[in-house]
Order: sequence, then structure tokens, then C-alpha cells
Amino acid sequence: MKSIAIKGQLREGLGKKESKKLRSEGKVPCVLYGNEAPVHFVADAGDFRPLIYTPNVYLIDLEIEGTTYRAIMQDIQFHPVDEQILHVDFLKTTEEKPVKIEVPIKVTGYAKGMRSGGKLKTNLRRLRVKALAKDLPDTISIDITNLGLGDSFKVGQLKLDNIEFLNSKSVPVVSIVITRAARAAMGLAPIAEEEEEAETEAEESSEE
Repeated sequence: MKSIAIKGQLREGLGKKESKKLRSEGKVPCVLYGNEAPVHFVADAGDFRPLIYTPNVYLIDLEIEGTTYRAIMQDIQFHPVDEQILHVDFLKTTEEKPVKIEVPIKVTGYAKGMRSGGKLKTNLRRLRVKALAKDLPDTISIDITNLGLGDSFKVGQLKLDNIEFLNSKSVPVVSIVITRAARAAMGLAPIAEEEEEAETEAEESSEE
């Protein structure tokens, strides 16, 4: 998994008043967990742009006053109105201890069911995995080439070395739904209201 670097400075004071002052100065209060004691620090808000405004997931090299920690972002809080970053929690990673993180899905291929008029429905855009930091992939690829009309690719079908998938095995990651046009061509009955809603979602997903 790719990594990015963020520089921070140890916080001199804690509390809501101090946090508000820091945010007004364009800084983000942060905490790093995983050491004997939490490390409270601040970082420039601009440094988080390549981390949060992207579908990608990264390992983070936190440089805090001369000491570098390898970490993952565990939680981030935004202001409900202006989306200002209020607080970020990081978790220190080690070579021996696995971490839990969400990894984005990358769909490859063109399903044979789509050639018959079906539409791709993406049910999950990220999968929750457990692995050592060194084994974490940038993305999880799913080849949909062999999926026909009505077929799905489920979590349980995924196999990657040294990766444990934490989502339920029965959950479909992607599906090829049968559209009204495909049903008409096959001489099938009109779809029910629930299926029509699923079809609409599939069409929206395929256009993104």
C-alpha cells in the first residue's frame, strides 16, 4: 500500500478552547494511539487534502518533532456545516500486529451479462480487511468478465494471500442486474417495483 507523509507538532495544551484556537489557525488536533500513551499533536489542515479527498487509502508516515511513526487513519471528524476537519485519530502500525482497514474495490473486465443488456450494480465500493501493514493492497481487483445476467460476485469468492476479509461472505460486491430492455428482449415479465428501484440504482452506478 502506498504511503504519504504528514508532519506534526506536539500539542502544548489540550481542551476545547485550545482546539478551537488551533482550528482558527488552520491546524487540526490529532491523536496517535498504539504507543504506551497517546501522542497528542497538531498538523496543518492542508496536509490532509491528499489523504481525504481521494478514493484511495494510504499508510501514513507521521513525523512528529523528529520521530516518525507508520500509522493508519482510524477516525476523522468534520464540522457538519462547513466540513472543516475537527479532529483526526491515527493508529500506529507495527510489523507484527495486523490492522483493520477499508480498501477500495477496482472492477475490471466487461461482463458478458452487460453484452446482453444487463447493468453493473456496485453494492460495495470498499471492503474491510485485516492484514499486516506490509501486505495491504492499494486496491482489491474484481474481474467481472464471466458474470452473466443476474450473476453476482460475493465477498466469499475473494482470495488474497495474507488478507482476511471481514465483510460477510454472502454479501454481493457487484451484480449484473437484468434491465427492462433485457427482460423484454428475453420475453420475460415486467419487473416489480422493488426490482425497478434496483435497476435505477444500477444505472446510476454504471454512469459514475
